[in-house]
Amino acid sequence: MSNQAASPAPAENKMGVLPVGRLLADMAIPIMISMLVQAMYNIVDSIFVARVSENALTAVSLAFPLQNLMIAVGVGTGVGMNALLSRALGAKEQDRVDQTANTGLLLSLLSFAVFAVVGLSCSGLFFRAQTDVAEIVDYGTVYGMVCLGASLGLFCQITFERLLQSTGRTKLSMMTQIIGAGINIVLDPILIFGLFGFPRLEVLGAAVATVTGQLIAAAVGLAVNLKCNPEIHLSWKKLLRWHGPTVRGIYRIGVPSIVMQCIGSVMVFGVNKILISFTTTATAVFGAYFKLQSFIFMPVFGLNNGMVPIIAYNYGARKPERVHRTIKLSIYTAMAIMAVGTLVFEVAPGALLLPFKPSAEMLEIGVPALRIVGSIFILTGFGITAGSVCQAIGNPIYSLIVSVCRQLVVLLPAAWLLAQTGVLTLVWLAFPISELVAMLLSALFLRRTMRSAGEAMGER
Repeated sequence: MSNQAASPAPAENKMGVLPVGRLLADMAIPIMISMLVQAMYNIVDSIFVARVSENALTAVSLAFPLQNLMIAVGVGTGVGMNALLSRALGAKEQDRVDQTANTGLLLSLLSFAVFAVVGLSCSGLFFRAQTDVAEIVDYGTVYGMVCLGASLGLFCQITFERLLQSTGRTKLSMMTQIIGAGINIVLDPILIFGLFGFPRLEVLGAAVATVTGQLIAAAVGLAVNLKCNPEIHLSWKKLLRWHGPTVRGIYRIGVPSIVMQCIGSVMVFGVNKILISFTTTATAVFGAYFKLQSFIFMPVFGLNNGMVPIIAYNYGARKPERVHRTIKLSIYTAMAIMAVGTLVFEVAPGALLLPFKPSAEMLEIGVPALRIVGSIFILTGFGITAGSVCQAIGNPIYSLIVSVCRQLVVLLPAAWLLAQTGVLTLVWLAFPISELVAMLLSALFLRRTMRSAGEAMGER
């Protein structure tokens, strides 16, 4: 990083001038591809672990809330940084652009330090709170200690990708993520099974492969930002300087996103506790479902990651027609993607589970589960996009309310009540029930957000 004086930003970024349809495709498709690669890695990782044993797959599944907490903080900080930075670009405020970028990176480094301490000291306690199966606890503790203790790459990778996305360089962002995921995929079988002279590390190998890919992707992301992202100027001087107003601005937008994903961790922890009371196989099914649904959800998240800076930029530049056009295209596209996901989950649930080496019991539980949960993907697509619109325009509290209602107020109590029937299949009905409530709330809050945004942009 350099301490040289910053050069002025270009007169106009492509987010303010390209046709919206072409711009959204240009921004979103590279991110969608990179996130599909990431989803592929997630599935490959679980497929390899499942070949160690079902307990190994269960351990990795139980670790999901811990990993999701890290991703929540990293991505939430990135969302706040991204929105703030894109608005500053739209308003042609270069000093604020640079201050936001450097502050976002500092916050990521501090987040890593916190999670490293938590992972190294609390992983065993976390797994013992969920199960008394010694092998699952041992596998999970090692996995959690490595993934959290060496999470520097995760936090920096997310930050550098968001910096590239905020200026419209999504192809470069895609490259860094594909490199990281590709390294993970290659190292997984080598380290898990001890190929080419390496020791057989099993679940530990999966963790080492994960953090290695993240660290290399972060290094590539830093190099690309320094050489290919001239609108942002990273410097040691600004990085090491705490700027309270910028921190507050980032977290005003980012904290609701962090809380929403943290709520997801609480939900997964709670559902795992409910399912494991029936059988540990049900927990393995739930873990497999999360890996499979990422193939459907990741493209929508990628679409939204491309959408947010476009909306934020044009909102800052007071171009309401471009804001509205971007939102409509994003919602229609997200719902179309999720419709495909519903079709696949309804038609071939058994085939989706086959890569996880399922037992007869896992198939018996998993086939109806995937059909029930997949039936509401279209509603989920609308809700995810509506929440991202609220965040981009500056009303993140709406997304937070929807997430709390979906996962804590509705889903967990519904799952618990349905579990009291003693029929495991009924527990999965909690997912469509919660998504229906979330869709209704999302529609209401999106309408309110667009009304206030129109007034702020001088729309009549």
